[in-house]
Amino acid sequence: MPFTPRTPAFRLSLLALAASTAFSAQAQSAEAAKEEAKDPTKLEAVVVTATKRIQPLQKTPLAVSVIGGGVLEEMNLNNLSTITAQLPTVNYRSNASNKDSALFIRGVGTISTSPGVEPTVSMVLDGVVTARPGQATLDLVEVDRIEILRGPQGTLFGKNSSAGVINIVTRPAAKGKGGYLDLSAFQGGEHRIRAGVFGGTSELRGSLSLMSAKFDGNVTNVADGSKVNGYDRDGVRGRVEFQPMSELKVTLIADYTRSKDTTPTGVPYGTNVATYPTNAVTANPLYAAAVAPVIPSPTNRQINSEMLTRVTDTNQGLSAQVDYTLPSITLTSITAHRGWENHQFQDQDRLPKPYRSLPQQADEGTLDFSQFTQELRVASNGKQTFDYVAGLFYFDGKNDEVYRRDVTACNASTATPLPSGLVPCTAASTVVGNGVATYGVRSKSKAVFGEGTLNISPELRSIFGLRYTQDELSYYHGRVASAAGLPGVGATRATVNGSTDVDAVSGRIGPQYDITPDMMAYATYSRGYKGPAYNVFFNMSPTQENVLAPEKSKSVEVGLKSELLDRRLRVNLAAFDTEYNGYQANVPDLVNGTIVTRLINAGEVSTKGIEMDLTARPTAGLNVSFNVANIKARVKNFNCPPGAASSCNINGKPLPFSPDWKASLRLKYTQSITDSLSLDYGFDATWQTKVQFDLQQQPNSFQPEYTIYNARVALQSTDGWSVALIGRNLGDKSYATLVQNSGTNINRYVPRDDSRYFGVNLRYDF
Repeated sequence: MPFTPRTPAFRLSLLALAASTAFSAQAQSAEAAKEEAKDPTKLEAVVVTATKRIQPLQKTPLAVSVIGGGVLEEMNLNNLSTITAQLPTVNYRSNASNKDSALFIRGVGTISTSPGVEPTVSMVLDGVVTARPGQATLDLVEVDRIEILRGPQGTLFGKNSSAGVINIVTRPAAKGKGGYLDLSAFQGGEHRIRAGVFGGTSELRGSLSLMSAKFDGNVTNVADGSKVNGYDRDGVRGRVEFQPMSELKVTLIADYTRSKDTTPTGVPYGTNVATYPTNAVTANPLYAAAVAPVIPSPTNRQINSEMLTRVTDTNQGLSAQVDYTLPSITLTSITAHRGWENHQFQDQDRLPKPYRSLPQQADEGTLDFSQFTQELRVASNGKQTFDYVAGLFYFDGKNDEVYRRDVTACNASTATPLPSGLVPCTAASTVVGNGVATYGVRSKSKAVFGEGTLNISPELRSIFGLRYTQDELSYYHGRVASAAGLPGVGATRATVNGSTDVDAVSGRIGPQYDITPDMMAYATYSRGYKGPAYNVFFNMSPTQENVLAPEKSKSVEVGLKSELLDRRLRVNLAAFDTEYNGYQANVPDLVNGTIVTRLINAGEVSTKGIEMDLTARPTAGLNVSFNVANIKARVKNFNCPPGAASSCNINGKPLPFSPDWKASLRLKYTQSITDSLSLDYGFDATWQTKVQFDLQQQPNSFQPEYTIYNARVALQSTDGWSVALIGRNLGDKSYATLVQNSGTNINRYVPRDDSRYFGVNLRYDF
């Protein structure tokens, strides 16, 4: 889409540049806070740990975006799936089960339910990497900031960061004593409670936070009149910091979250289905009749199902970080264990009863995942001729799953066809059966890494980093089917096993130059790596047991970071060009006339573009933030499955979940009423162009361009209390986070903000 005066992106740009202001939502150092108190018109200094060392954002030679915890709380953004609207380079794939979710950075991510493949985007929580995409769906509590590292980060963060890293840093425990109580209520039966206490001395201090949230849902099941697409979540997080001497600090963190989500397996969107491999569109009036009185449409929020699709999750973790600081170096050890349990029930047919040619399929799956990680590293202190960070990393992961599919089908029927043409199953013609698969994956990884900066002169620096990784991956899989030929159920097969191991090298190199004290430029060349994979899932077949080769990337990035107008305006730019070889992706294929999904090395893809983060503060009361990205993520050379080479040429087509343009704008104005009272006015807008959700470019699997507007007004007191009124999706714009072809119809996944709603937030700090 051209960037013209008629486009929303252009208008947002004019507004942001004309205002020449910015909202700064990031954590700040104590020194910056003191300076801010002297001159509140200047931007705070932002500190990040993107290079595993504490470093100013403006001196970090990476494309990094930062969102502060205060902004997340103000905007009712409670997990990674909800913050992507504020991040032009990040997108999220939702699904009925959390284990089917995925994160994308710069258009690249991994879509697969298999435990045998790693995510392309890594989530790191307080220094602990998570290995499965579903772990990224936990609700966030006590967030200090979220750092989004864009592009391959394989040197310091490892193999499952070939597209980028979401680095979540929670708040440290404060000295003294205090706490807070935060209550929110919104239309639609949504409420949220957060509470926390902290206390201690400089030697020993701690904090404890609790969270509880519930949402009835915004989709109606006409079969029983119930609300679905909601959630019920609880969580607790504790932190203890022990510092017996100035050189030694020990941090213990424990967290636990439990959630139940009722996201349906899609909401009827349409019945004009594209047929693989030709992508020819044909109407399916029988499905439309079967889901009646529901009328499929792009704005539909109704289903007709006899089953409650739901998933329960528990996420828990325990970590111990030890930092020992010597005059010239700091030694760090992070030991952690994380667990994730997932239990899902899915209505795969999305129908109230079975009909001939429309069988019913009900799935149940259990997942038990655990991981142990250990990282040891050393980092130089202060600025030396050669600054560095180096370390060792070990990962041990275990994933076990049991998946069951129950099928109710008609093999014949003497029932009289309904006027719509549907033929109901009779008791005599109903076939009932099931299949149960037991499978799992073991993954071990060892790595040694290091990155250094050679300070050639006060202005010129050279960056060099390298990582050596050893990966071991193994799987097992077996399945029992109660009868042969059940729709959607593979045949019985004895348990099979497989294993592989790979050694790999990744790294980056490049110069960094201070043009002025307030302007820095950098250029880097990076090599990324994502480990080997197996396509382990319910219907795994002998043809899918081959190991997938690692996915490798090479990337060139140039960036400019600047602070202008006496630190009242901050503009950060990044341009990049990244190519991926051995791209691991799910693709459809025809086997004996039946469409199956294969996880393969799909070929070569590329992503290139330019990004801008603009912040400014011309006055103490007005703040604005503007972020925009133009990213072209495309298939470069696709490997067609055998037998489909003449009908799956998608070279040059966009990668799924990657709009070409995406922008976000946030304004905040603070008005003093009295010495103790003030009003905060907030407004934000997010916009994106058309996004395709299907790698095969199915004609109905896309979301058109849309814009979402939100607003907030809050009365705040210096006594510690505040009252806020919040309006979401003020334009009442319906949109989808996923549009998917199920084979019989088109379904959409409905976000929480699919329609306009209002709420109130009350907070008291003591």
